[in-house]
Amino acid sequence: MKRYQLIVIGGGAAGMTIAAGAASLGARVALVERHKHLGGDCLHFGCVPSKALIEAASEVETMKRTADKYGVTLTGEAAYSGAKQSVDKARAVIQAHDGTKRFEDLGVDVHIGEAVFLSARELEVGGQLLVGEKFVIATGSEPVIPKIEGIDSVPYVTNETIFELGERPNRLLVIGGGAIGMELAQAYVRLGTKVTVVEGNDRLLPKEDDSIVRIFKERIEREVDLLLGTTVERLERTEAGIRAIVSRDGDARTIEADAVLVATGRKPRIDALRLDRAGVLLKNGFIEADRTHRTTQRHIFAVGDTIATLPFTHVAGLEGKTVVSNALFGLRSKTDYRAVPWVTFTSPEIFHLGLTEEEAREKHERVHVYQVALDEVDRFIINGRTEGLVKLIADKRGVLIGAHAIGEHAGEWMQEVVYAMARKDKVGQLSRVVHPYPTRAGAVQRAADLYWRERLFNGPLPKWLKRYFDWKQGE
Repeated sequence: MKRYQLIVIGGGAAGMTIAAGAASLGARVALVERHKHLGGDCLHFGCVPSKALIEAASEVETMKRTADKYGVTLTGEAAYSGAKQSVDKARAVIQAHDGTKRFEDLGVDVHIGEAVFLSARELEVGGQLLVGEKFVIATGSEPVIPKIEGIDSVPYVTNETIFELGERPNRLLVIGGGAIGMELAQAYVRLGTKVTVVEGNDRLLPKEDDSIVRIFKERIEREVDLLLGTTVERLERTEAGIRAIVSRDGDARTIEADAVLVATGRKPRIDALRLDRAGVLLKNGFIEADRTHRTTQRHIFAVGDTIATLPFTHVAGLEGKTVVSNALFGLRSKTDYRAVPWVTFTSPEIFHLGLTEEEAREKHERVHVYQVALDEVDRFIINGRTEGLVKLIADKRGVLIGAHAIGEHAGEWMQEVVYAMARKDKVGQLSRVVHPYPTRAGAVQRAADLYWRERLFNGPLPKWLKRYFDWKQGE
């Protein structure tokens, strides 16, 4: 039996943050991980391998597009083995940074094995009993497998297994039109696979702003066979591969594929923990926790995908920092999600911060929307990548409450908006930020300039700004 001040269950982004932070403050800490390596879902199945594959596919697409533009002839197909090597290399390099030795050097005891609660203070890991004063559950999530007739008879893959494919499938059926499904669908298309995406809803990417989704849908339809409002009724294994029977409004059709990717969402990976023994309650399939991350057992905390917040690696890390102070010092700090962004790493990229326009109009009596198409921004015109837009959303006082973009590398050049949101700035303050010319971030300034133009026609304008517009008009 071993006793600890803090036992962290799950060696992903949140778990590693908490274990390292608590150990650095002198606590006796145990870190429990079910896999033989630390790193969690993001390293092994999510962000790292998917972005490595996306980057490889993007490089292939860029070569083809650029060759065509300048009259260069390319021959042959992209080698899937090269893309897979990029995935494996990225995981290996980052794994080395997050290895067990790093945490042992910090004084953390790392236990490899499945964790099972015996009571509210006792945990069994690989036959060993661990007793803790405080616990943190950070076990991540796992794919949701839909109830489709015949699904267990076909060799489907999920985001956890697709990166282990030894060969590129010639035909891929993707079930699900969310971020994971669309990122991987586009990547495989660019590596030479014929991809069909089936989504039960009538729109893609349900959390994104409508105007962003419209642009993305028009783009992705050039690359994949997109079936919206369609359900998969049955899957069958055939000599040639896999057959799917799908239907829309009662009309059925057949899709032939070599592989099926199930991307219909994820759920907390908590079944094996036996939370009932610890007295930890669930709500709608997630661990019930308050804003300080305390569960129904006040000495047990939960973070990341195990709770119903935002299912992103950077959010799990943010929650982990909150938990360190709360668990060790009894504080009641709360995680602030108001200025948390996320990115969908398709091409073009999709950036999301705060409320969508639709959500803003539901929650506020009056909103202001400042929107600029990228074909109005010089750097995008220079690059020939003008597909996309920037949208800034403000409340009636002009304070930023939402920001969205779709465009080349949008996840990079929209970051200043996150800072503005955290500061509760007005949109007009973004207009006064100086950007080197020509850069993509000029799109943000161009959108923010509309704040002052609106004031020019609908309200008082500062004298310095009126002189600026007079000067611009005289150019």
